[in-house]
Amino acid sequence: MKRALITLIMCSIMLNTSSCQGDRSTEENDFQWIVDRFDDIRVMRYRVPGFERLSLRQKELLYYLGEAALAGRDILYDQNFKYNLPVRRTLEAIYITHNGQESGPEWDALVTYLKKVWFANGVHHHYSNDKFTPLFEEAYFDRLLSSTPDSLLPLDFGPRDTLISVVKQVIFDPTFYPTRVNQTAGADLVATSAVNFYEGVTQSEAEAFYANMADPNDATPISYGLNSRLVKQNGKIQEQVWKEDGMYGPAIQRITHWLGKALEVAEVPLAETPQKEIIEALITYYKSGNLRDFDRYNVLWVKDTLSTVDFVNGFIETYNDPLGYKASWEAITNYKDEEATRRTEIISNEAQWFEDHSPVDPRYKKAQVKGVSAKVINVAMLGGDCYPATPIGINLPNADWIRRDYGSKSVTIQNITDAYDKASEGNGFKEEFVLREEDRERMKTYGSLADNLHTDLHECLGHGSGQLAPGVKGDELKQYGSTLEETRADLFGLYYLGDEKLVELGLVPSFDVAKAEYASYMMNGLMTQLARIRPGKNVEEAHMRNRKLIATWCYEKGLPENVVEMVQEEGKTYVVVNDFQRLRELFGELLREVQRIKSEGDFEAGRELVERYGVQVDPKLHQEVLERYEKLNIAPYGGFVNPQYRLVEENGKIVDVEVSYTEDYTDQMLRYSREYSLLPSRN
Repeated sequence: MKRALITLIMCSIMLNTSSCQGDRSTEENDFQWIVDRFDDIRVMRYRVPGFERLSLRQKELLYYLGEAALAGRDILYDQNFKYNLPVRRTLEAIYITHNGQESGPEWDALVTYLKKVWFANGVHHHYSNDKFTPLFEEAYFDRLLSSTPDSLLPLDFGPRDTLISVVKQVIFDPTFYPTRVNQTAGADLVATSAVNFYEGVTQSEAEAFYANMADPNDATPISYGLNSRLVKQNGKIQEQVWKEDGMYGPAIQRITHWLGKALEVAEVPLAETPQKEIIEALITYYKSGNLRDFDRYNVLWVKDTLSTVDFVNGFIETYNDPLGYKASWEAITNYKDEEATRRTEIISNEAQWFEDHSPVDPRYKKAQVKGVSAKVINVAMLGGDCYPATPIGINLPNADWIRRDYGSKSVTIQNITDAYDKASEGNGFKEEFVLREEDRERMKTYGSLADNLHTDLHECLGHGSGQLAPGVKGDELKQYGSTLEETRADLFGLYYLGDEKLVELGLVPSFDVAKAEYASYMMNGLMTQLARIRPGKNVEEAHMRNRKLIATWCYEKGLPENVVEMVQEEGKTYVVVNDFQRLRELFGELLREVQRIKSEGDFEAGRELVERYGVQVDPKLHQEVLERYEKLNIAPYGGFVNPQYRLVEENGKIVDVEVSYTEDYTDQMLRYSREYSLLPSRN
């Protein structure tokens, strides 16, 4: 899933559509959007507008797919770090034992630490990748642990003394696996990353293993290594495959159980591929672990463009693997917003025009764009690497040959951006960071439309644009691949947001929409996204690197013409765009180069671009941004709790599915740990 992440985009708002507004009457003012706030995080609710208007069959389908989305929860914890499950379960045991009895700063710090572990699906920050620092003393932890009963502790990991020794080393030793994903140039990225994708192998051994496995003449290559852990045992390197009778088997068995229930109520075939056949193909893949089966599922899935209910479930994105082979487990269930989808259909219907008029080298354009589809959705359940933090846009599948031969499917997530909109009202951000009144006014008038269309263009057309040169497999960019792919898609969206074609299509009234996005994007990339980085750290997350790369490159290249200016006023720094048309041209120039880099697999040029423009942080500007954010009391990261669903039965027959929004963050996390702890503490 190539993603647009709202947790990285300040003021990313979608237009409200009639399908949303239909549910915003008497309860709108009473709905509690923000349910928790701790450290640098706010946790929100999202609504499922129009859910009650779905058919019973569609509601049931969403229910079963939602259970499948929750069943893989423990997989992600273990993928992120092999000690995450025993640490989480030990902390939960302490909380359950002492909640209501303990109080004071250290107890509050321990609870905050646990909440951060829940949010990040482990002990490393979900964006910075740095391990959390406990703000409670080890002696306090020992005291609480001493009165925590064995019956609550995860002793399947090992004897109590062994468990405690490991858990304490993870929490209190800052040198023990300090980084989840290390991307530092020159380091052994496997040995220095905490992710549980490799065991006993070096970076060079892993790269050689997959290089030797790949067939350069295969026009439809599988995604080598996508669903396995690579280990060295007795001197031999081999894969431990994630499948029903393999690694993560207990969780995958529960996933396939619920997928089997979904089969019973799959939607009536509306498109070329019946939805039942898609779900059956996914079950087959989970049972076999064969990546050819995964490709078959993806081909079937991308053809289904008409079903109201849809889903993503599996080992999808490779952002968390420093080498870009292994995929994290994730899941989303959703249903189409028919009214808002009309906008994305206009864009996808013009995919060939956009491809033909792209500023990239003609050699790297698709002569024939195939199978581009797009829609606006409302999510019904988030799981795995999409929970609690979630994307606002999705484009799948990732395999270049499937995109080439069958196309791709893109979605923009309406109810998530709507929740961010509601939760962010009146926070003072624009007044603090946007200098010019005309920019603030354009953002107020067109900001939601601009963000919305940029996401549409990014997901629907950006990721699906361009083609590889003959002989290029697509994995040559290694650790820089994710950043450069997001850069490419963002640039595509930025460039076309300012094109007269959008006016012609009736999507925007004027170039002012692009001006609103350009001003916001440059401000975020050069400055305000620094609020998400700890003092003294560089930019690590792929989407943040992408935005910094674009903004810094364009700022530097535009200096002779003063295209973008860093203005100092009353001791504060502001980013001001002076020439919007020239900035659009710069977006096009950079897009041309980034497409060349991807198409040719030019690792050195890609490395130079990312390391020079996307990584380093100005410490003085960084400190200023942090101080200004602190005064506004804005949490730079956000995520969500899921709604609760209940099957309503009469005389043993399901007659409805009810949805409620009463569960808070802590209660949901503890319930999920009770109901979906399906893996042993040591895998």
